[in-house]
Amino acid sequence: MLPSQALLLAVVFALTALQALASNTFMAAVYEHAVILPHPTQEPVSPGDALALMDKNMDVLEGAIKEAAQQGAHIIVTPEDGIYGWRFTRESIYPYLEDIPDPAVNWIPCTDPSRFGPAPVQERLSCMARNNSIYVVANIGDKKPCDSSDPSCPRDGRYQYNTDVVFDAQGKLVARYHKYNLFLGENQFNYPKEPEAVTFETPFGKFGIFTCFDILFYEPAVVLVSKMQVDTVLFPTAWMNVLPFLTAIEFHSAWAMGMRVNVLAANTHNTSMEMTGSGIYAPAGARTYSYNMKTEDGHLLIAELDAHPRLSPDSPPAVSWNSYALSVERFSQNDHEFTGTIFEDLFTFTELTKPAGNLTVCQENLCCHLSYKMAEKRDDEVYVLGAFDGLHVIEGQYYLQICSLLKCPSTNLSTCGQPVEMAQTKFEMFSLSGTFGTSYVFPEVLYSGVQLAPGEFKVLADGRLINQNTTSKPVLTVTLYGRWYEKDPPRTDQASA
Repeated sequence: MLPSQALLLAVVFALTALQALASNTFMAAVYEHAVILPHPTQEPVSPGDALALMDKNMDVLEGAIKEAAQQGAHIIVTPEDGIYGWRFTRESIYPYLEDIPDPAVNWIPCTDPSRFGPAPVQERLSCMARNNSIYVVANIGDKKPCDSSDPSCPRDGRYQYNTDVVFDAQGKLVARYHKYNLFLGENQFNYPKEPEAVTFETPFGKFGIFTCFDILFYEPAVVLVSKMQVDTVLFPTAWMNVLPFLTAIEFHSAWAMGMRVNVLAANTHNTSMEMTGSGIYAPAGARTYSYNMKTEDGHLLIAELDAHPRLSPDSPPAVSWNSYALSVERFSQNDHEFTGTIFEDLFTFTELTKPAGNLTVCQENLCCHLSYKMAEKRDDEVYVLGAFDGLHVIEGQYYLQICSLLKCPSTNLSTCGQPVEMAQTKFEMFSLSGTFGTSYVFPEVLYSGVQLAPGEFKVLADGRLINQNTTSKPVLTVTLYGRWYEKDPPRTDQASA
């Protein structure tokens, strides 16, 4: 590189940093990527074939990164599994892995690619960041050798980690995170021995990073926000949508609101696996998002965020989630309660039989209170108020407290809790609250067609989730999704695979 080129890059980086500092905001980007997948095989392919597949995916990501930079983005997040996919055994993923060093080594792979052995993926990602003066967040695989001196060392003599990396606008590796909460089927990877709370400073705020399934657990997700006080969470994910509470856009935006932090969520795109839904979320709601089950296209999202959202006048107030619910008497003694299953969890339901009213439903120590008024009570649609207070045990074990107003798929009450994507009933008013035992509650409002409702609802300081005006679209669900981390069972799946 000529000295003049190096000087120009330095000037561009400095100007970008000064601009972010001056405005106290920054431009964020996420890219939902339709990953080019490898052919399923039990046997490892050659390193050359592995790199060829990864280069195909990086070709697409590079185009998105260039476009984001041209539109003024300071940072871009790409998805989990976005470079090589997910069809692997422990053995077959090995050719796709690289040795990713601790960022403390002060390394720019773009200018010194062979310092830690072959690292063509890290080199290319570093150059994407450097050549476009943008922070780049990507998900790749890390490999670390071990031997018999380590009692946890796997039989094949190496640890393999699902890993996020961050390169700054000069191409330097500034963050490395090993995924702590692996999802079912991620047998190709090891659990790190301890959770990693990875943060890094930028001219536009303090950032933390974790991956996909991590968001449902205390470590590292809550630790980064509550203890490390990050401003923005970077969130590569390969999220399979599950109605009515766990679609990507619904839960990730709710988590940003509940934790009062920015979240940059980049999902993979694969409609056959129900994977879609990316967004740029602020504590006050979604700045932009995308949910597309109709085509197989990737999608770039860009939006402006406050660099320090806790200091923003738009930041919502702190919430005492059970304050209102504990202060009121039970609204009604309903003799028509029934049970139904949502994602294998047994809820207690009561039907909204009138166009307007006040209802309470309880389960264990949780009572959910709802005041509501429908724009019109339809004979062909049924809504229920549901409560769940217990341990979820399907794809992981974690304790939930949930209050939800939701639409049933049909007028047959036995269908209540099953997924439904379309509705016709609007609400002039709703107010939902619960006697939560946890302070970690995430407010969700999902409209017909699996659409968010930014700016149309808010949470009051006493824990009530209310609408601002008549809902602009029919309602699928209004939910307070509580996580009681202290009641989670201890982990038993540490270290080796």
